[in-house]
Amino acid sequence: MNSQTGLRVFYGFIGALRDAGMTIGSDQAQLYLQSLSAVDLQRRDEVFWTGRASLCRRQSEFETYDRVFRMWFSAVLSPPLSFEESTVAGLPETADGENVDSENDQQIALASREEALQHRDVALMSIEEKQYMAQAFAGLPIKTPKRRSRYARTHRHKSIDPIHTVRDQLRRGGEPSPLRYRRRTERPRRVVLIVDVSGSMEAYADSFLRFGHRLLAHAPHTTEVFTIGTRLTRVTPALRHPDPEIALIDAGLVVPDWSGGTRLGEAMKAFIRIWGQHTMLRRSVVVIASDGWERGDPAELASQISRLRGLAHSIIWSNPHRGKPGYAPIQGGIKAVLPHIDALVAGHTLAAFRELADRIAHA
Repeated sequence: MNSQTGLRVFYGFIGALRDAGMTIGSDQAQLYLQSLSAVDLQRRDEVFWTGRASLCRRQSEFETYDRVFRMWFSAVLSPPLSFEESTVAGLPETADGENVDSENDQQIALASREEALQHRDVALMSIEEKQYMAQAFAGLPIKTPKRRSRYARTHRHKSIDPIHTVRDQLRRGGEPSPLRYRRRTERPRRVVLIVDVSGSMEAYADSFLRFGHRLLAHAPHTTEVFTIGTRLTRVTPALRHPDPEIALIDAGLVVPDWSGGTRLGEAMKAFIRIWGQHTMLRRSVVVIASDGWERGDPAELASQISRLRGLAHSIIWSNPHRGKPGYAPIQGGIKAVLPHIDALVAGHTLAAFRELADRIAHA
């Protein structure tokens, strides 16, 4: 494999381990990637033990590491079945080795599975299903929200533009001239995504960052992405890489509080202090991805979201538990911010992310 492909393979492996429940910090990821340069990447055993030594913090993680390693690198050496292939392979066969179901039935089964995955909770997905989820994000439909410009521009129709009409007549020495028209133009509205990367959001933070990567790919000049936990981190530069797998690993390397505690109020206070006067935040659509678990004072969080409400055009709060049966906004952080946000939406399935993208477009 070439160097670029090899880099993607190892970045993806770290992501697969995180998806499987292992907590891998930026220091571990850096050590692993640096250590790989000292081993023969064609030697499977050397790659295996390098990862074991640098990515596993405790013996209880060995079993998870071994299982994911076998699955991931078997897929690399022998490309994994696509969903189309795996669906066909799983069908019962006749004595002659032919599939019992017709091709039409296979297509129906495939469509049914894809539809089911649209509504499957990210936290419950297998590694294979998460690979499908990652690919599906690339096709997620994104539309940039629009705002009306403060100034009108000359146009063929709409309202009469008296200034340009009079100027034309003056140029003609007072002779009558055709009427000039103008209308307000539309400009893209900025979108700011703030992702909670604390321990309680570990199963969903990756998907929200993938969503941020998709937003950036669509509108790189009007999108910003931050992470919050015990502190605030701007990850926009890291997520600009066109390959989402590399972008997510780069983001993980700059986030110091991944899977840590939650002090949303303090982090939001820092966000407003640093970016409150910046044009990036003014009249923007702010999306906060968090389950609302707050170790600090919920009143402080409410105060900061209230301040943010005075700066932004709208605030959308995406809670991965929002769309689950029996959910009620009882967490201290969620209860505190409800009066100050425009919408509380779900964020646990691919279908929920599609709805979130649509809500942003129409905010």
